[in-house]
Amino acid sequence: MIRNIQPQIVMPRPLEPGDKIRFVSPASPPNREDVEASVALVESWGFKADVGPHAYNKLNYLAGTDDERLCDFNEALKDPQVRAIFATRGGKGSYRIADRLDFSRARRDPKFLVGFSDVTILQMALWKQGVGGGIHGALNAADWDAPESPGRISLKDLLTGQSEVGLAVDPANETMSLTTCGVADGPLVGGNLDMIATAAGWALPNLNGCIVLIEAVNIYLGQIDRQLSMLIKGGFLDGVAGVALGQFTGIKPSGTWTIVDLLREYLSPLDVPILGGLPLGHDVGAQRIAMGFPTRIDAEHGILTINRQRQI
Repeated sequence: MIRNIQPQIVMPRPLEPGDKIRFVSPASPPNREDVEASVALVESWGFKADVGPHAYNKLNYLAGTDDERLCDFNEALKDPQVRAIFATRGGKGSYRIADRLDFSRARRDPKFLVGFSDVTILQMALWKQGVGGGIHGALNAADWDAPESPGRISLKDLLTGQSEVGLAVDPANETMSLTTCGVADGPLVGGNLDMIATAAGWALPNLNGCIVLIEAVNIYLGQIDRQLSMLIKGGFLDGVAGVALGQFTGIKPSGTWTIVDLLREYLSPLDVPILGGLPLGHDVGAQRIAMGFPTRIDAEHGILTINRQRQI
C-alpha cells in the first residue's frame, strides 16, 4: 500500500510565564465549574488563560454546532498570544471537524494541544499535516497535589520544556503481560484506539517509524477486534517501530477471551518491541505524556522516555 510521505514536523516552543492558554470544547460540552477550576489552576502556574466563546454551548452530545466548535479551535490557532490549547473534555465530535482545522496557520505558529480520548483525532490530523505538540492527557487531581507527589508527570513541566521525562509502567495494568523485550525509538503518535481507527484513510498520519500509543475505554471486545483488524489488514500499522500500550478500561471479556488475548493476537505478528502497562488512558492513576517528540520504549526496564533534546 502506498503511503504519503510525512512532512517535516514543526513543534511549539516551550511555554513561558505570562503565556496564554485557551480552553476550547471541540467535542462534548464540559462542566462549567470544572473549566473554571482548571483556568484558576493554570493561572496559578503563572500563565494567562481564557475560554473560547462557544466552549459552554450545548447541542445534544456536542458542545455546539460543528462551525461553532471549529471556530473556537481555529481562532485559538490564529491568535499569536495563545501558546497552548486545552480541550475542556473529550466525549464525541472532534472527528467531525478534524479535516477543517486551519493547518496552514498551525504550521506557521505551532501550539501545544492538551487532551485525549476524542481529541486524539485532532492531534493526529495535525501531525499528518506536519504539526506536533500534542499532549495525551488532561488536567487531573494530581495537578493540585504538591510537586513532590510520587510517580506523576507534571503537566506544567511538559508545557515548559523539561528536556527528559520518564514514565514507568504500572505492574497492576493488565497489558503489562504483553510486554516483550528490546528497545524502540521514534516519535510517539496515537492515543485512543477508537479515534485511531476512525482516522484511518483520512486523518491518520503515516506511522512508519513511529511508536504507536494505544488505549481504549468502554467499548466491546468485538469492536476492538474490528478496529485492529482494519488497521492491520489495511496496512496502517506497517513499519511501526514499537507499540506502547496504555489502559484498556471497562473492556469486558467474551467467554474466555480477554483484551490481553485479543491484543496479543493482533500485535505480536508486528514483531516489534511492545511496552505494556503504561498509566495512560481513562483509568484511575492515568497520567499524561508529550506526543511527537523523540521517544524510547525500553521493554526490558519497563519505561517510556521522552527526550526533547534529540531530533526526530
